[in-house]
Amino acid sequence: MTKAPIVLAVDTPDLSVAIKWVQATQDYVSVFKLGLEFFLTFGADGVQAIKDSTDNDIFLDLKLHDIPHTVAGAANTVSRLAPKYLTVHAAGGQAMVRAAVDALPQTLVTGVTVLTSLSDQEVDTLGFRSAALETAVGLAKVAVAAGAKAIVCSPLEIVAIRSAVGPHPVIITPGVRPSDSHAGDDQVRTMTPKAAIQAGANFVVIGRPITQSWAQGSDAMRDRAALIASDLI
Repeated sequence: MTKAPIVLAVDTPDLSVAIKWVQATQDYVSVFKLGLEFFLTFGADGVQAIKDSTDNDIFLDLKLHDIPHTVAGAANTVSRLAPKYLTVHAAGGQAMVRAAVDALPQTLVTGVTVLTSLSDQEVDTLGFRSAALETAVGLAKVAVAAGAKAIVCSPLEIVAIRSAVGPHPVIITPGVRPSDSHAGDDQVRTMTPKAAIQAGANFVVIGRPITQSWAQGSDAMRDRAALIASDLI
C-alpha cells in the first residue's frame, strides 16, 4: 500500500510505546511528528531512537520563537538529528526564520502561522489587526520570504495561503478530523483530512483519531491507520 500524506503525532510519555506506534503505522503514514513534550522528556536520544526504528521522515515540532541568535543556536543543537521538518513561529519575523534556515540547510524549516486552537476572537484579543485567515496568510508570506520551505496552517487557510505563496512550499495542516472521529481536543478550526488534501495541503497531521486505537492493541492501531490512509490515497 502506498503511504498516505499523513503526519502522525506521536504524543506519549512512554518511549517504548512511541516506538511501537511507529512500527504499527509506518506502512501507512509518511511522517512522524515529535513535539515539544516528547523532546523535553526524551531529548535528542529519544528522537534518534525513533529515527532508528523507521525510514519515515521526522517532523520535529519545537515551534522555536526567540531572538535570531537564540533560534540559530537551538537549531544547531538538533542539526545532528537531521529532521526533515523543524517548526518555528513565523511571528518571530524574517530574521528569526532566516536564522533557522541558515542553521539547517538540509531541513525544511516550517513556519507556523496561527495555532489551530485559536478562534478569530482570540486572535483579535492577542492584538493582531486581522482575523485568523488574513493573519495566517501574512505570516506565511513572512516565513516563505525568509526561506522557509514549509508552512503549518489551519485547513481553513489552505486555499488562501497556497494562492499567496505559490505551489512550492509544503503545506502541513493540523486541525483535521476523520468524519467518524469522536476524539475530543482543543482544535477549533477543523476539517476532514480528505477535504484538507483536496484544498491543497500536502500533508495532514493526525494524532488521537489513530493513536487512541492503541488501547485495543497494535493490530487495532494498524487497522485504524490503514483505514484513514485508504481515504487519502
